[in-house]
Amino acid sequence: MSDSILWNPEPRAAYLVNGKLVDASGLPNPIENRGFRFADGFFETIRVAHGKAQHVSLHFNRVINSLKAHRIEEPSDFNLESFSAALDQLIASNKLHQGGRIRASFIRDGGGRYTPRSNDLLWIAEGELLDQNEFIINEKGLAVDLFAEMRKPASPLANFKNIAASLYVQASIWAQKNGLDDALISNEQFNVIESSRSNIFLVSNGVLYTSDLDGGPVGGVMRAAIINVALANQYKVYECNLTPQELLRADELFLTNAIMGIQWVSSYRTKRYYNKTAKELTQLINANLLH
Repeated sequence: MSDSILWNPEPRAAYLVNGKLVDASGLPNPIENRGFRFADGFFETIRVAHGKAQHVSLHFNRVINSLKAHRIEEPSDFNLESFSAALDQLIASNKLHQGGRIRASFIRDGGGRYTPRSNDLLWIAEGELLDQNEFIINEKGLAVDLFAEMRKPASPLANFKNIAASLYVQASIWAQKNGLDDALISNEQFNVIESSRSNIFLVSNGVLYTSDLDGGPVGGVMRAAIINVALANQYKVYECNLTPQELLRADELFLTNAIMGIQWVSSYRTKRYYNKTAKELTQLINANLLH
């Protein structure tokens, strides 16, 4: 008689639906979802390091501001404490003991067409493992250029991570087809405001400059974290309009987002950049991570 074969199924991924853990069978039907039908919502991407969700209070504040801007009603039991506890459950259930990524999508629930039947909130979160535990600056600098085919209007929803992301998709495709690592995006006043997936910082004579939120970039959580840690360590930081000409005069150019941290740019057109400040700020961000 042959030895019995033990069945060792792979563990099922866990998800959050309105803060409650479910498996894939408990996810809502996407065909009936307003996020699928109308891109009626927004999302957050949250970094996990040392098994902990990072910058949760900054993410939660942006979620609350995004709900107000999208006119989605905030549930009475939805607060920083419950949000953080739900993320902890998701991290533990998916065994994200070191580095990871969480995407939380916030969608208007209740059906309807352009006019919704209700403004209730449905939120869904998923997690995945990352190879890197802490933020690691890229060894090879990024090559970027300006995506001029489309521009971003500075609307009341411009500062949020909206599910409707056609501009960023088109910019990413354009960058890939042109052998670039990322594409820079401008607003209707021709100021450079962000990249297809990140906020943008310039460094000139040791001073940091980043696009003002009034110009229309996403108000990134890592952008805010970089500003906070830079000011706490005696860097000067200015939020202002950035022109393409100012990019050519800068000493450094780097991109920031919640998952990758800081990514330094080595080239924009004919310009070449250093990465001293980007390295220093990456060390400071890692020193402030929750353990």
